[in-house]
Amino acid sequence: MIRSDVDARSVAVIGMSCRLPGATGTDALWALLRNEVDATGETPPDRYDVDALHSAVPQPGRISSRRAGYLGDVADFDAGFFNMSTTEAVELDPQQRLLLMTAYEALEDAGQRPDLLAGSRTGVFVGNARADYLENALRQGPQAATAAQLHNFRSLLPARLSYVFDFRGPSVVVDTACSSALVAVHQAVQSLRSGETPLALAAAVNLALRPDEGLVMSQAGAMSGDGRSKFGDAGADGHAPSDAVAVVVLKRLGDALADGDRIRAVISGSAVGNDGRTSDSVLNPSLEGQQAVLRWAYEDAGIAPCDVDFVEAHGSGSPALDPLELTALGQVLGEGRPPERPLLVGSLKTNIGHAEAAGGLAGLIKAVLCLEHGQVPASLNMSTPNPRVDWASLPLEVPVSLRELPDRGRPAVAGVSGQGSSALNAHVVLRQMEPAATPAPPEPMPGAPYLLVLSARSPEALTALARSYADYLAPWGEGSRHALRDICFSAAVRRQHLEHRMAVVGSTHEQMTAALSGLPGLGGQPLSGLAERYRWGEELDWQKVFGTPGRYVPLPHYPWQTQRYWPGEEHSAGGSGGGDLAAWMLREHARTVFDDGSTLNEIGIDSLARLRILVELSKRSSREVDPDEFGRLRTVGELRQWTRGLEAGAR
Repeated sequence: MIRSDVDARSVAVIGMSCRLPGATGTDALWALLRNEVDATGETPPDRYDVDALHSAVPQPGRISSRRAGYLGDVADFDAGFFNMSTTEAVELDPQQRLLLMTAYEALEDAGQRPDLLAGSRTGVFVGNARADYLENALRQGPQAATAAQLHNFRSLLPARLSYVFDFRGPSVVVDTACSSALVAVHQAVQSLRSGETPLALAAAVNLALRPDEGLVMSQAGAMSGDGRSKFGDAGADGHAPSDAVAVVVLKRLGDALADGDRIRAVISGSAVGNDGRTSDSVLNPSLEGQQAVLRWAYEDAGIAPCDVDFVEAHGSGSPALDPLELTALGQVLGEGRPPERPLLVGSLKTNIGHAEAAGGLAGLIKAVLCLEHGQVPASLNMSTPNPRVDWASLPLEVPVSLRELPDRGRPAVAGVSGQGSSALNAHVVLRQMEPAATPAPPEPMPGAPYLLVLSARSPEALTALARSYADYLAPWGEGSRHALRDICFSAAVRRQHLEHRMAVVGSTHEQMTAALSGLPGLGGQPLSGLAERYRWGEELDWQKVFGTPGRYVPLPHYPWQTQRYWPGEEHSAGGSGGGDLAAWMLREHARTVFDDGSTLNEIGIDSLARLRILVELSKRSSREVDPDEFGRLRTVGELRQWTRGLEAGAR
């Protein structure tokens, strides 16, 4: 089935993370899918006034549906973790904020330490088609067009990730409308294959903060009246929009195997292509264009189309597009397929809505989960098959209940499709990773003690992380399935070591859980001295500590200490206290903890922050502010003294 040179060209999916309606993280997504959850809901008032805009009857200037797929708490962000001041966090597009946290989680899932990747040619490819936060700000009038808005241009989405993590490879935003995310994956795969990058993040983000696109789609008849996508059903009447943030970490398969990475799935091939003039307008989909991209993708993968077990379709619920997509899949992937082995075709959009530019990557994560679990969840809202599809002659089936992927004596194969209103189609081919290719872990020594290390940016986060590890190691936790040595090895070698640290010693999962909960651990051990050195911030030689490398296993994610950051709202003081001018400046612009001896540059009050402060001071103080005098301030203590004089002069 698979040609001989495929492994040399294949790319491993080694890490994933997502924030989707009803599901923060991939485990939550799988639970949502298995439980057949409809995660769409009523449009919240902080997005727009749906009562003023909705009309059940098509009308100019009205939106067709009250419902869509929404993320809650899109304003929440851990600014302190990323060394951002309150003002920076408020001004920054939440798409960038959420992408930062999701990318960090994906790197954690992949066991890739950001500090060791800094300075590398890691590539970042982000699918996106919205800048709602920027556009909402600019609609406030000319005064809102500040220099800070430069940070919210869409080109800064990948650039922000590259800057924060110090990645030096390509950093590209991809906009091909609803196929953007899969085109980003395709570009990342090509970059890895060519040797341009050793590691790549393929990402996508979509936050619908204003109604404009929904109004346009309603006038085009593309929005579902009840806010639900009904892929493959006779009642399909359009799509429901959705928020989404998704990131996958990719590495050449050979490198991933050599590095001992956990391989969640393998990308065997991909293809993109435009419809050209094969349809009667640029916006109308083309059967010929879709068929060509499918054939190219499986040729690139070296896999016969008839061997595909499951396809995660574009599947938006469009009455025009669905029949065309199903026909293309049936004709290309059905050729040579036995009738008793129909192609299973589903759509995540029936659960969460259509995440537009991010929809393809959400679908790819679902497909990886299907391959990992060997199951295909139900596609929702399917009761009467669409009569415009020739189901009798096409070997297709839309599953309406959880289905097992049959064991065919080979790795299961899945395809993921994306189609954009730009007429650009994309298809990615995935396969299961053969279990035999994973090296066997070393046998643990019975009763041997191990050192478990944890770290975080703050004491509060460290306490929360310890609780997460205690749950993880408990009999009901995921860690109970893994050898303690592998857990400790992964925590030491595959996680970045931050400022606030904890280290415990134990021989069993139960002893580690007790030690994390504050009970006395194993004392008098050689490892106890290493634990103390780690807690004091020393960098240990983990090869000497563990000897033979362990097997990488997934660990609890970092516990974000988020606050809400949104324009026009009051924000917590973050430790600066008081209501005077100095307290305000430090609260809004300091990026780290400080005392009176801290220099302004050290705490993040740079030239741009000083410019912002001068503008605000001119509004807050009746006394004229001397920019040169302000520019000579060096420390927090000097700033406090200067503002007291400023306030006294104003009185």
